[in-house]
Amino acid sequence: MAEDLEAVLDRVAPRLRELRRRTGWTLADLAGKTGISTSTLSRLESGLRRPTLDLLIRLAVAYGASLDDLVGAPQIADPRIHPKPFYREGRAIIPLTRSNPGIQAFKIVLPGHPPDAPVPRRRHEGYDWLYVLSGRVRLALGDSEIVLEAGEAAEFDTREPHGHVSASMEPAEVLNLLSTQGERVHLRDAPGEEPPS
Repeated sequence: MAEDLEAVLDRVAPRLRELRRRTGWTLADLAGKTGISTSTLSRLESGLRRPTLDLLIRLAVAYGASLDDLVGAPQIADPRIHPKPFYREGRAIIPLTRSNPGIQAFKIVLPGHPPDAPVPRRRHEGYDWLYVLSGRVRLALGDSEIVLEAGEAAEFDTREPHGHVSASMEPAEVLNLLSTQGERVHLRDAPGEEPPS
């Protein structure tokens, strides 16, 4: 049993490092969200410090993850996923997959968006697939825009500046599949600007 516990604890450091890498946060960003010092976070991620329950709870809250997700506890045979919605930029985002090395699936509820307002664009490594479940969605790719109706899908390389919003003041729902790299989203502030690393 002690060996099993050691094995679980040994997996925590790389999982924490990978979670932070996928969010695109620096140690300072994470420190600001958790109240944990950057030196403690660095030691946790390098395996030089064993995580305490207090530290894991604060990290789980910051990442919107469960403690099981952080420590990589073995999954029980139940294949059901218990989504934990979170909110970002007014969007309700519902994860539909567990930690998966290749792809992540999300249901996203897009709030209403003024038809004449610009579509914020982002650029990052990865590949996305988008399916409109309900409503209408404005999809911006590079300098062009299209409107996707319910039942339509699009796929694109996320190195192209892109973004999607509801095409009206009514909400829209989409199913979004992202390659692992696609989870690290970098804001693009101006045309031609390189995303931050």
